Amino acid sequence: MSRVQPISLSSFSVLAFLISAGFPLSAQENPQPQTEDKRILWIFTNHRTTDDAAELPPLTARSKMGIAWSDATDRAIFAQTTFISGLGRLNNSNPSFGQGLQGYAKRFGTTYGDFAIENMTTEGIFPSLLHQDPRYFRRREGSGRSRLVYAVSRLFITRSDSGKRQFNFSEVGGAAASIAISNAYYPDSRAVGDNVSRFAVQLGWDAASNVLKEFWPDLKRKLPRRIVPH
Repeated sequence: MSRVQPISLSSFSVLAFLISAGFPLSAQENPQPQTEDKRILWIFTNHRTTDDAAELPPLTARSKMGIAWSDATDRAIFAQTTFISGLGRLNNSNPSFGQGLQGYAKRFGTTYGDFAIENMTTEGIFPSLLHQDPRYFRRREGSGRSRLVYAVSRLFITRSDSGKRQFNFSEVGGAAASIAISNAYYPDSRAVGDNVSRFAVQLGWDAASNVLKEFWPDLKRKLPRRIVPH
């Protein structure tokens, strides 16, 4: 089993969970913006979500790098890295890493590198260079289906610092750059097919992340109050 499959399974599991929770809600059920949670489902970071209707000043390059750094060093990243590294050891992904403590340490370091580098390129470096906004602008309005399409489409459509819609070169180019960099520390998977597969899985993970950001307020309202994080 390749090293990217655990991430792929996680992204599709997130989508399945949202669908089973009944996320297609109408806009009338949640008309008012809420104070933004900085964590979704107690695990996933949410440092860069805002309301689509909000009139906000453009982010400075320093602010963009700050968002990227916050995501790259958040405790959730280390928890996810620990879990995925354990799966990699069980499945013997990247066999050259070996087994035992040393093998796990290599998988932990490379998995964390995947997360951290992708966060820095897509949220900090590329948005700063290309003058694009790395934030996710939650739509809130419309049917569940239209909001789902909107969330996934944000992989390819973003805002410039001036507020214009543009192709999301920061997301697509940043993800591709992080995959290219990962060839330096993945000796078992440097073929073109391996890179294409990792790139597709990375975009799938980011799509699932956007869906979580879009529907978290709806899902949160459906959870029992005693277990809703505050």
